[in-house]
Amino acid sequence: MTATTDATSTTVATAPTASARSRHGLRKLNLPGGLAGWIWLAIIIIPIYYVVITSLKTQAGYFGQNPLAPPLQPTLENYVMVLEADFARYFLNSAIITIGAVVPTLAVSFMAAFAIVRGNGRFLRGVNWLFLMGLAIPLQATIIPVYLIIIRLSLYDSLLAIILPSIAFAIPLSVLILSNFIRDVPNELFESMRLDGCSEWQTLWRLALPLTKPAIVTVAIYNGLGVWNGFLLPLVLTQSPDLRVLPLALWTFQGEFSVNIPAVLACVVLTTLPILVLYIIGRRQLLAGLTAGFSK
Repeated sequence: MTATTDATSTTVATAPTASARSRHGLRKLNLPGGLAGWIWLAIIIIPIYYVVITSLKTQAGYFGQNPLAPPLQPTLENYVMVLEADFARYFLNSAIITIGAVVPTLAVSFMAAFAIVRGNGRFLRGVNWLFLMGLAIPLQATIIPVYLIIIRLSLYDSLLAIILPSIAFAIPLSVLILSNFIRDVPNELFESMRLDGCSEWQTLWRLALPLTKPAIVTVAIYNGLGVWNGFLLPLVLTQSPDLRVLPLALWTFQGEFSVNIPAVLACVVLTTLPILVLYIIGRRQLLAGLTAGFSK
C-alpha cells in the first residue's frame, strides 16, 4: 500500500514538471524568426515559380489568365522556339568563355596564393599588395582601356577578347580567398612534408591542394557564375552574332520577342539550368568553403 502511495505521489509530482517543461519549450520558440523565414522563402520562391509556369504557357494563355495561375494547357513550344533560334551556339560560346576563364584563374590564383603564404621577401609582399589593389578597381571603370588594349592586340570580336579580361578581374579576389585558406593549414604539415624530402612544388599539389579543395570549389563557382552572367565585356568587345553569349543572346531574344514574354522566360530557364546543375554537383564543397572558420 505504501509503495502504491509513493508511486502515485511521484507521478503527481512529475506531472507538473513535465507540463512546466512543455510550457518553457513553447516560450523558447522564435515565432518572429520563423515567420520572417517563411516570408523570405516566399520572396525567393514566387519569382522562380512565376518564371517556370509562364515559360510553359502560350502567349494567349499568358494574357488570358492570372499570371500566378498554373497553365491550363502546358506546352513546350516556347522552349522549342528558343532552341531553334541558335541557342546551342550561344550556349557553346558561354561554356567556352566560362571554362577558358575559370580554369586559368584557379591555376594562377592557387599558385600565387601558395607563394604569398609560404614565401618571404619584399617582392611577394608587393605582389600581394598589387592583388589587393586590384580589388578596388571595378570593371566598369576600365572598360575603355580594356577596349583599346584588345584593339591593339588584334583580338577584337573574338572569344579570347572576353576570356583574358575575365581572368584578369577574377584573379585578385581568388588570390585573397585562397591565401586565407592556405594560411589555415597547420605549419607542422608543411614541415613534415619538407622533412620527407618533398619540394615546394610537391607540397603545393600533394598537401595544399587537397586541404583547400572547398575553397577552390567556392572560387570556381563564384567566378563561373560571374563569367557566365557577364554582359558588359561581350557587349563591348564583340559584335558578330556568331560570338554572342547567353546574356547577350537573352537581350536579343527580349527584343525579338518583346511581346512574347513566355518565350523570353523560357530562355531565362534554359540559361539558368547549367548554374543550377553546377551548384547541385558542388554544393557540399561550396558549403564547406563558405562556412570555414565559423567553428573556430
